[in-house]
Amino acid sequence: FLLLPASGWAGGQYSFGVLSQRSAVLTAQYWNPILDYVRRKTDVALILRIARTAPESNEAIERGDYDFVYSNTIFLPRLQPAGYRVVLKPRDEAIAGQIVVLEDSPVRALADLAGREVGFPSPVAFVGYAVPMNELQRRRIDVTPVFGGNQEGIMGQLAAGRVVAAGVNSQVMAAYAARNGLRYRVLWESPRYLNLPVSVHPRVPEAALAAVVAAIDGMHRDPEGLKILEASARTVGQQAPYGFEKSTQEDYRNYVEFYKTTTVDGLR
Repeated sequence: FLLLPASGWAGGQYSFGVLSQRSAVLTAQYWNPILDYVRRKTDVALILRIARTAPESNEAIERGDYDFVYSNTIFLPRLQPAGYRVVLKPRDEAIAGQIVVLEDSPVRALADLAGREVGFPSPVAFVGYAVPMNELQRRRIDVTPVFGGNQEGIMGQLAAGRVVAAGVNSQVMAAYAARNGLRYRVLWESPRYLNLPVSVHPRVPEAALAAVVAAIDGMHRDPEGLKILEASARTVGQQAPYGFEKSTQEDYRNYVEFYKTTTVDGLR
């Protein structure tokens, strides 16, 4: 079937940016089958775009390079002028920021990290850096940040023993550990935040937007779509429920509230 909006049709080709969390190969394996499904159902071609690092992804968002983007960094105050608007949210469980160590680490509490090197994905990661660093500063625990480029990059450094602890996204950490047989402990966990949304730039025509949202929102109810979602989830170790559903900016209010109060340098 073809999902066409009643008010007319735009079709066309649009860029789909994805925040750098995993390797480019894993990201493509996850997203390309979903984007191909959208193209076949709507005649809208969404072209995957992956920046090398999360900061480079944010620079693209700030410039408005992406038509659609899968990222939770759009709520950074300096990125909000780009005008991206939430249209879809994941159906899976909310995520949390965590500070984790290897299972056999002698570190037992956050205070033990004082004066140590602690790994983070990047200085713009929300639950992987902003949220845990905010907590460390609130407790007056001074650490030296080491950045891994993306979520799985710093998880690899933790596994190799290059950092004593890491700030991570709870969901990405659990999936990475399951795929790699890594055993770890959680020293601290934040309140929950909705997982990364799909947002749209104001320039995208409403007809194309409506078709894309309808297609992705309906994937988990379509046997073909659900099969694709399940296969994509297996590539990264994601658990059910799969897919996305319609959402708005209001669902992500706690991100905006966090940035209003944080004292972490460079985030306000």
